[in-house]
Amino acid sequence: MKYSKRNKAVLLLSDGTIFHGKSIGIEGKVSGEVCFNTGMTGYQEIFTDPSYYGQIMVATTPHIGNYGVMEDEVESDQIMIRGLVCKNFSFNFSRANASSLEDYFAKQNLVVISDVDTRALVGYIREHGAMNAIICTDGTSIEELKVLLAEVPDMQGLELASKVSTKEAYFVGEPTATYKISALDLGIKKNILRNLVQRDCYIKVFPFDSTYQDMKEFNPDGYFLSNGPGDPEPLAGAIGIAKQIIENNDTMFGICLGHQVLALANGVSTFKMFNGHRGINHPVLNLLTGKGEITSQNHGFAVNREELEANPELEITHVHVNDNTVSGMRMKNKNCFSVQYHPEASPGPHDASYLFDDFIENIKKAK
Repeated sequence: MKYSKRNKAVLLLSDGTIFHGKSIGIEGKVSGEVCFNTGMTGYQEIFTDPSYYGQIMVATTPHIGNYGVMEDEVESDQIMIRGLVCKNFSFNFSRANASSLEDYFAKQNLVVISDVDTRALVGYIREHGAMNAIICTDGTSIEELKVLLAEVPDMQGLELASKVSTKEAYFVGEPTATYKISALDLGIKKNILRNLVQRDCYIKVFPFDSTYQDMKEFNPDGYFLSNGPGDPEPLAGAIGIAKQIIENNDTMFGICLGHQVLALANGVSTFKMFNGHRGINHPVLNLLTGKGEITSQNHGFAVNREELEANPELEITHVHVNDNTVSGMRMKNKNCFSVQYHPEASPGPHDASYLFDDFIENIKKAK
């Protein structure tokens, strides 16, 4: 597509603020909660991360598409973001063995607005908080867009795990592997499964609405609760599974939404964050070792720290350096722990990959 022939596009926020830009050629309109990611690389992994389902992504890196896309650089089988806002969209790309991001988006009909002042937009979101928004590239009037946007549900209270979870259980890894893991798919990323396979695990991935008994019948050595989108509080089934895992003294590891589910299973509430944490450069302090970690994060909800600290069964293991929110916890008398970030991060950073090793060590001790 010729740069000079691209149509005008708009991003309308729920408070009436408008940002102008251009379409990359995919016409239409999409709505969802607007959020931003501060990562400077890994855009394809971000776009395919199930935890972003229902959200419009603002890319803070100024160039999107400049290195193309590759088949194996995905966290799920399809694009999960609702729409994309970026500064410069690259129709040309640098890697000879890659393909075009424009074509990738066109195949899945992802609506994109580029040429937006993303620095101003991110500054606005940081000041006013995450909110619903709509991207329009087809010329619909602002007044009509306001009517459509008013009908978009808020993220708080919204259950989205069912939209991204597998419909049927499936297996990953070699049946002869040393360890068997039952994983609850609330929006699981492919690289989590890769990390477990690399540690000699055979995994059965279960749909979000499975029961503890379903997962137990696989006779696993450990249980895993995955990441995923939406508000954790409506996930009564997953919370019930976590409670039964705790009651039966099973070994468990939870990441992100799985971390929040473990907290809720212990009677600790979660809350909607003003902006959330999304990027690959978030500093975390490991309270057990005193060491800092640079981490990949993607969440708009967090665990109530005061309630966690008041719970005698729980211990905070990691905190976010920027705002002191809970980044990790463990149960004092049970073999269960969780983190509010992504140790499997692809393309990185890899500071926290040791957490998968900790999970395996916990399984060994339990055996």
